[in-house]
Amino acid sequence: MARKVFILFLISLFCLFCQKNQEHLFTVGIFQVNEAPHLNEARKGFIQALEDNGLVDGVNIQLLIRNGQNDIAEVQKIAQSFVKEKVDMICALSTPCLQAALNASNRIQIIFTSVANPYRAGAGRSAENHLPNVTGVASTGPIKQSLAFIKEVLPEVKRVGTLWTPSELNSEYYLELCRAGARELGLDIVAVPVANKSEVFLSAQILINKKIDAIYQISDNTINESFEAVGKVAEENSVPLFGGFLLSTHLGACAAMGWDFFDMGYKTGKIALRVKNGENPSEISIQVMEKIKLHLNLQAAEKQGVNFSSEILERADEILGREEESLNSFVF
Repeated sequence: MARKVFILFLISLFCLFCQKNQEHLFTVGIFQVNEAPHLNEARKGFIQALEDNGLVDGVNIQLLIRNGQNDIAEVQKIAQSFVKEKVDMICALSTPCLQAALNASNRIQIIFTSVANPYRAGAGRSAENHLPNVTGVASTGPIKQSLAFIKEVLPEVKRVGTLWTPSELNSEYYLELCRAGARELGLDIVAVPVANKSEVFLSAQILINKKIDAIYQISDNTINESFEAVGKVAEENSVPLFGGFLLSTHLGACAAMGWDFFDMGYKTGKIALRVKNGENPSEISIQVMEKIKLHLNLQAAEKQGVNFSSEILERADEILGREEESLNSFVF
């Protein structure tokens, strides 16, 4: 009898130890506003950075991964739930998630990524002057460079169309940058608003009817999630479509310039590691991406009536629709 009691005592101690160990795992709440491809890539890069530095979910760190499914009210609830669950750190993927995290807590460490303008979102005034519990990677896209590229490919282009989402602060910011860049390049921007992802297809058709020469689709979470609809409309009407994020060439764009969001997420993960290891977020400058990449889709280009020069082909970091071995022999 005494032996059984002793064994039960040991089992109880073991269970208590395991529970205590679980309770003390450093916990990171990771959330994104929807299933947009660029956000998924950023999340994967963030987690990969943790794993490459020995942090494995459920072993020596706990990751709570959640998705707002394009519902801002749900995004806010997720941020609030992280506070209630007393997470040690929040990783905000997108502008709406950063805004929700900032509203939910001014104490929990917040690391953000895929945020076009963190200062408009309330993270601070500059890369060095920001909230003491917040830092991360700004994703301000190369808008003017992309418009200049469109002019390089299509010298006669004048009217460039884009969809945008008024409810997204980042989309409004990108539209402003787009209009400013277009003025400098002698282009006219034609913008059609989108309320939600179900409107993307119809709004793209409306855009086509405004007699545009090409589409430069600025990157935002709502439209990126439904980018294939824009690609379909562009193909059906033989209108050149240029994307605002690299993965758009897999979804119908003939070309896209921008950042590698996996790399961005990885960069953010490295910042999170510094904070986890004791560095104060207030002492870490908000960072930016540096390498602009160019992706091309030759099949989409053909359907949209676009030809790329050999010089552009040589500059591309990725080319879809063409065998690698014929890279140097393909002539338009």
